[in-house]
Amino acid sequence: MADNKPKPHVVDDDTDTPAAPDPFNVAALRLPPSFNETAGVKKLLTTVPVRKPHKQEWIRVHPDPAFRSDFGTILLKEEGEFHLVAPSLLESLRHEITTVTLYTAINRAGVVFLWPARHANTDGRRGSDAWYTSAHEAAAAAMKRLTRVTANMSLGAYEMYFSDSPIPDADPVWPDLPFAELLRLGFEKPGRFINDLSHPVVKMLRGL
Repeated sequence: MADNKPKPHVVDDDTDTPAAPDPFNVAALRLPPSFNETAGVKKLLTTVPVRKPHKQEWIRVHPDPAFRSDFGTILLKEEGEFHLVAPSLLESLRHEITTVTLYTAINRAGVVFLWPARHANTDGRRGSDAWYTSAHEAAAAAMKRLTRVTANMSLGAYEMYFSDSPIPDADPVWPDLPFAELLRLGFEKPGRFINDLSHPVVKMLRGL
């Protein structure tokens, strides 16, 4: 006659079975100290330089036409500073005006800046148009991929270099600000917006 009694379960004490991790381990569940400092924090852009690309930095240029336009500026050559001129003053300051296209650019460190690329020279000097033309060509190239822009004095123009990165066309993270706000941060905030003939730069140029 068959024995239908359940057989006892034998546990082999010599088998080392690792214990499953405790899902309610307090140390593992605890929030890191930095969480409350960074959760929901958004980087605040408060400064926008106005400058040419440095020769050793890789840049991209915003491809959206809404983030570039032509403007009248006054260039203080010794300081290397561009001052944006209000349209109402362009005629009064005609002989001081340098026309530029302001491109919105960003480097690998995430620094956003406005690149003032000057327009072709109209004062009759020869050999200078290549500088202006090549700057705009470089800006157009940087809309598509990482680009370095360097001045070749012997050539009399800017040269472009492209990244060998396996993802050279990766889009950068652009700030969530309109172009008008970038202009304000680049010019009005540091006092480089000329909207009155009493501006210190105008007085300096007029010997006042």
